[in-house]
Amino acid sequence: MEELNKLDTEQRNPATANIDRLPTEEMVRLINQEDHRCAEAVALVLPEIARSVDLIEGQLRRGGRLFYVGAGTSGRLGVLDAAECPPTYGVPPDLVIGLIAGGPSALLKAVEGAEDSPSLGRQDLIDHGFSEKDALVGIAASGRTPYVLGAMDYAREVGAPVMALTCCRNSEMSRHADVTMAPVPGPEVVTGSSRMKSGTCQKLVLNMLSTCVMIKLGKVYGNLMVDVQTTNQKLVNRAIRIVCTSTGVSEQEAEEALKRCGFSCKTAIVMLLLNVEAPEAERLLAASDGRIARAIENGREG
Repeated sequence: MEELNKLDTEQRNPATANIDRLPTEEMVRLINQEDHRCAEAVALVLPEIARSVDLIEGQLRRGGRLFYVGAGTSGRLGVLDAAECPPTYGVPPDLVIGLIAGGPSALLKAVEGAEDSPSLGRQDLIDHGFSEKDALVGIAASGRTPYVLGAMDYAREVGAPVMALTCCRNSEMSRHADVTMAPVPGPEVVTGSSRMKSGTCQKLVLNMLSTCVMIKLGKVYGNLMVDVQTTNQKLVNRAIRIVCTSTGVSEQEAEEALKRCGFSCKTAIVMLLLNVEAPEAERLLAASDGRIARAIENGREG
């Protein structure tokens, strides 16, 4: 109990001590004021986030994967970020993997005791064939969840880079990580409810990690998600709009180009900007590490 009472996430917030007696509008205004602290807290750890992005990118370029490991809210946020990468960036579903203590059923209902077992965290990585080529981000608001620590220790044993995402200063997780990202937004509105400000901070950081890694891997051109997978009509329409925006052609011309290259936005953009057909556009992209801007530059020079 003494150790628990020292955690940043367990402190009582004097600003919300009487929130249960406030009118509804005052209540939501107070929560909103506290939420403003999240972006400020994240701003203080941007160097650590940037270093983590570079470590993750390096591993993915080696053929590795990114693993998020957490329990409860932290685990759910990691699983969510991982699940959104394939439809947004067209990556394989096993490139970014979210593991939660207790397995998939814990996404909807807490699995009692699962987060208290370091061996379960270790075993989950073993079951997924985790190796030195991969990268791991341990996520825990308190910075001390045994399941996460067990996974982090195994990742270090095999020689993979390990990052910690926590909302407590000088946490136990920081002593098991190569890089620690610790945005500290202050005590929660409801004491100990780390799904609130701590969860918001974690979501902001996870957004940065996956987005910046995908940008550096060539999944974005300008600020357009050019590796979008056209798995439904909405995404087909988005692909057409992306090609139109990137090239200035009409919707009809964009759709025709997409049809000639299997609805690959990247290929269609290079085709239209360089006036080449799909095989040449694909060759230029392959030689340019999948980056459209570089492929166009190389094509024009050639």
